Amino acid sequence: MPRHQLRKPRARVDTSRVFREPDQLPATITSETLFGNSRPIELEIGSGKGLFLARGSALTPDVNFVGVEIVKKYARHAAERIVHARQKADPDASVENAIMVAGNAEPIIDRRITDASFDAVHVYFPDPWWKKRHRKRRVLRSERIEPILRILKPGGRFHFWTDVLDYFEDTIEMIAERVPQFGVPIPEDERPAENDLDYQTHFERRSRNRQIPVYRVRYEKR
Repeated sequence: MPRHQLRKPRARVDTSRVFREPDQLPATITSETLFGNSRPIELEIGSGKGLFLARGSALTPDVNFVGVEIVKKYARHAAERIVHARQKADPDASVENAIMVAGNAEPIIDRRITDASFDAVHVYFPDPWWKKRHRKRRVLRSERIEPILRILKPGGRFHFWTDVLDYFEDTIEMIAERVPQFGVPIPEDERPAENDLDYQTHFERRSRNRQIPVYRVRYEKR
């Protein structure tokens, strides 16, 4: 019998409580409208395959997480990863604190998130769009940093990590010029990984395994 016929089919994961299309979101996104509670709520822009959301939602069940990923197949993969992580942490528990959205984060931020309503925004290893003519596509560019500031509560955190020094330096300079309310960048330390998935994202794992420097900062809204 051929080897591939001996493999068990991969079990399907029920992501109906985790995965959303933009038109399935409430008109205004808050912990109350999306999760039915008043816990702190955090947004990740560009969730990729969902390692940060899966770990974060499983390790901190008292915090709500919303991830947005423009590539639909990655968003579905992330939703499955979130479910698996929660089941691993507690086999009897369902995911009650994470939603994965397949779509563009910009209109969601502009139309569905009100001022000073989120506790944190996370942007990890965004596409650097190397060519100058493509830099208008960057997640973090001058016209998009103010909406991030707007949705954060006073004291809210903005986390930005990248392994591209040029992107890092451009972003730090742009934030200083456009949104001084963020104050000075606060370096975030690298910590040892306890296992192969103990990283913020898959890009962090790749960069660290290849000994590529990772630049990490957070800002706190004044």
